[in-house]
Amino acid sequence: GAKWVAVLTPLWIWDVFILFYHTRVIMMGPIKRPEHIPEEEWVDPLPMKKRVSALVRFVFLVLFQVLLALKMDAIIAFPWWAVFIPLYFWEVMALKKKISLATINIVSHAELELAIGKNFAACNTFEREDIHRRFILVPAKSGPVYDAACRIKAEAKMDVVRILARVVFTVLMVLNLDLGKEWSWWIVFIPIFVMVVCIVGSSFQNWVEVQAEAAKRDPSLFDQTADVEQGYAQMDDDAKNDDDQPLTDEEKEELKAKVAQAAYRVLGTCCTQCFFLVLLCVLVGKMQGAGYSWLVIISPFLAAGGLVLCCLACTIFCVSEVDENAGLADFDTRVNEATAAAGYGATYDGGDYTPPTTEQPGQQQQQEQQSVPSSSTDTRAAEAKPISKPPPTATWDPEKGEIWQNTTQDEENEETTNEVISAPKQEKSDLLDNIEDAQPAVVEPQLSEASEDFDLD
Repeated sequence: GAKWVAVLTPLWIWDVFILFYHTRVIMMGPIKRPEHIPEEEWVDPLPMKKRVSALVRFVFLVLFQVLLALKMDAIIAFPWWAVFIPLYFWEVMALKKKISLATINIVSHAELELAIGKNFAACNTFEREDIHRRFILVPAKSGPVYDAACRIKAEAKMDVVRILARVVFTVLMVLNLDLGKEWSWWIVFIPIFVMVVCIVGSSFQNWVEVQAEAAKRDPSLFDQTADVEQGYAQMDDDAKNDDDQPLTDEEKEELKAKVAQAAYRVLGTCCTQCFFLVLLCVLVGKMQGAGYSWLVIISPFLAAGGLVLCCLACTIFCVSEVDENAGLADFDTRVNEATAAAGYGATYDGGDYTPPTTEQPGQQQQQEQQSVPSSSTDTRAAEAKPISKPPPTATWDPEKGEIWQNTTQDEENEETTNEVISAPKQEKSDLLDNIEDAQPAVVEPQLSEASEDFDLD
């Protein structure tokens, strides 16, 4: 005992969203021209006339839904032909649009310029809109763009067939309801069955045309023995086919992909139309008086929706966590490489690094002075370690001073030089006094020799 107005609540919600969308599209105004497109070449893809037309067409559909729900609830007493008037307007507007698209001409830029007698870039805005309304412009009569244009035109033809089938079906249904003809519902639904056959046949015809075109361009595509059988015939036709260029491997793969795509489209069309045909037969059987429940009719939709929900639920467990720091190390490395290549120096790469400490000037100077003797001592120890000879000994002579034995003159000079280098920095007077006290007779020539290379002042 539920009302159809309440049963169709999800439909009303959907209609509200679609009406809001059409209203929002109209209120956003003309689409601004992108900066990379010149002003003389820019055409608004959604002119205001097309937006208003789409809104009016959808309003007719909503009005039909409201009248149908009210009629089924016996709230209004309109005849069925009056209830279907908004639907007829909706179909007529769609039919006008699809007929213009199905009869449109596909031309190249060169053909268009030859027909209008001037360059396409020299056309004004109104001329451009008229050209886009009457023609489909393609760069050439071959290639993916031309194939897409042909596909759009073929789909528009099939839409015309669908609209005509729906119009004939609604007319038969209104006559059966208003005039009480009590025709069989199988007869009323004949236009729908014809529409299904036309859709499948058109898909097969498209596949055959694509296959024939591919076989014409490459006869060996579907017959592996064609090259052997036509070997001698090809020799006779070389003079006729001098302008024909052999297909490259990429073009052959493109032909195979086009044929495979057409075959997949045929398979998909057959599957969907068979599914629709089964549902239609179940519906007509129920309307004709079959004893099964209406739940049987909607069970395929429930099964398809449940399958989709199960797949979405399973994909949740397939989602892996994404590490937020993933790729940062590689990013830092690339930044360092780019910075170094630009001559700005590399940045810190996260290695071992000890920041400098703040020290007093006196402490830093004292550390430098202490580091020099230790380094020179380590150097002398490293140089003296591999040499195996008796250690030098020294004796004291009152006249000559300290005399070293088991050493050469060069080593004495080297020792004296190293001692001078590693000595702590002192004032000149203190250093001279210490040297004179240690070697009163020999220090002067050694000191003069050292002062030539090292200025103690």
